[in-house]
Amino acid sequence: MTKDDKCLYLEDLQVGQRFESGPHALDAEQIKRFAADFDPQPFHTDEEAAKGSFFGSLAASGWHTAAITMRLLTESVPLAGGLIGAKTEMTWPRPTWPGSTLHVESEIESITPSRSKPDRGIVVMFSKTLDQDGEVLQTLRVTMIAFKRIP
Repeated sequence: MTKDDKCLYLEDLQVGQRFESGPHALDAEQIKRFAADFDPQPFHTDEEAAKGSFFGSLAASGWHTAAITMRLLTESVPLAGGLIGAKTEMTWPRPTWPGSTLHVESEIESITPSRSKPDRGIVVMFSKTLDQDGEVLQTLRVTMIAFKRIP
């Protein structure tokens, strides 16, 4: 089986279809490393400074949670041509803490074949990033392109 045999095309998708990722364990060092490069705020980079912050302790950047979510989505939703977003709505209802194990649950909400580009369609997918206790850390509704099989 080639890699393309595992890919999903527009024709393979249906409203209500669900996907679930594997786990990703997150520790303080990952949080600090990501934050040092991309969100260098004290509550993401320094455990002592974080104690006096809004969070009260070290917390992952929301963008770190989003990056982990993206990684888990690429592994669990194998769309042919990749996950190509056109629009997104994201929330972070809870902080992501060191020691959390994240996973993503996703569901296809709508599928609209393109009228102007017959080789593709638009798919709306809603995803929740959860921790090991089932707490929702992030929600993501993404409108993305899905390609049809080439006959």
